[in-house]
Amino acid sequence: MERHQIYYSNKRIDFFIERKNVKNINLNIKPDMTIQVSANEKVPLDFIYDFVKSKGSWIVKNVKAFEEVMPHKRSEREYVSGESFRYLGKQYRLRVEKTTDEEMVKYFRGFIYLYVNDLQNFQRKEKLMADWYREKSKKIFQQSLDKMSESMKKYGVGKPSLDFRTMKARWGSALIEKSTILLNTELIKAPKHCIDYVVLHELIHFKYNDHSDNFYNMLFTLMPDWQKRKAILDEEIVQEL
Repeated sequence: MERHQIYYSNKRIDFFIERKNVKNINLNIKPDMTIQVSANEKVPLDFIYDFVKSKGSWIVKNVKAFEEVMPHKRSEREYVSGESFRYLGKQYRLRVEKTTDEEMVKYFRGFIYLYVNDLQNFQRKEKLMADWYREKSKKIFQQSLDKMSESMKKYGVGKPSLDFRTMKARWGSALIEKSTILLNTELIKAPKHCIDYVVLHELIHFKYNDHSDNFYNMLFTLMPDWQKRKAILDEEIVQEL
């Protein structure tokens, strides 16, 4: 079977194609959430892609249903030296080192250093990395909000509060009534100019709380290359999640 992928509403859908002597295209979601498509050899690949896209809403709905009933999966990370971690659009190799002093995380010249008292304590290593990412998120996201808010002053949009958490379906959200921008913590893995795009996108919602022509006209005016930045998020960063 061959592995393929499409994007549906910013979600990557991976699926396998099995060529069989069947009359129709068949799509099944296995209990392990593997998506399998069976089709005759004569069916063009583009046709199969369009078929899977047409089923995008159904696939997303059913995968979510499987996730809700599956037992909690332990992180695929082992937090051992050599693993790759993304930060601000760049890949860093992890170096785990034992220390008898303060436990901490640092990054330097292409490496992220994880200093721990117990090299075998998975939960502790996981928490240290999560805390480090959260600390960096708070700082970088706030810097982006401060910068992008300057562009919105002349449109009468003030600087909202900032909050962040892990989200599966979106990079950010404008909470108009709370005057807050909510950002996905995974966004810290993207380049700064992509973070700026998400922040500006959400700020414009405080002016136009929709995706109307007015919304996109303002987005194009303030950030002419926003589509390139969005493409990096959708095509590169999504694959890391």
